[in-house]
Amino acid sequence: MRRFTLWALALLLVLPAWAQSAGQALPLAGRFQRELLRQAHLQWGLDAPVAALAAQVHQESGWDAAAVSRAGARGLAQFMPATARWWCAREGVADSDCLPHNPAWALRAMVGYDKFLFDRTPGYMDRFDRLWLMLRGYNGGEGHWRAEARATGLALPTRGQIDAACGRARRAALHCRENLAYARRILLVLQPRYASWGASWGPVWQPAQQQVRQVRP
Repeated sequence: MRRFTLWALALLLVLPAWAQSAGQALPLAGRFQRELLRQAHLQWGLDAPVAALAAQVHQESGWDAAAVSRAGARGLAQFMPATARWWCAREGVADSDCLPHNPAWALRAMVGYDKFLFDRTPGYMDRFDRLWLMLRGYNGGEGHWRAEARATGLALPTRGQIDAACGRARRAALHCRENLAYARRILLVLQPRYASWGASWGPVWQPAQQQVRQVRP
């Protein structure tokens, strides 16, 4: 038993942080799993980042469809009223059908909005870094990380360089910790809990060079 325990501890030391599950999915999650999977595969394809999307709902509302934040964000995906109205207008959804508190609407809108944000991230980055920027945009606004990218003065800044520029552009430095922690917690802490649901887009993925690269959170 002692030998097994030491071996297990050694294994944890060499595994990347994102692969070390820090718990389980919340009990409420199961009732929404089928709808999330349906929307993820419909809007992202069969290799959709299901685990990350589920982790995002976990972070946003704890899978509580009746959740309302102090700022007024509502539902599973915690859409602010103004964002919900903008998204519905963009998608051609009538105001009467714009329902952030409705679980089906919330999951469909979150998955779609995430895909919209992901498609606007730099194509030269790997998909983990693009997910990271997508989540930063969902949490704090896409314009902020774009301004930070410009603040680096580089033509093709890495995700780490963009993160390091947080507080040097439009966003006040005091808000950087929360925004960076949002992406970090979803992708490195919560995503492993939902690995059984579908694809997990971890921080090691380089199809062109087939090399393993450790990405710092």
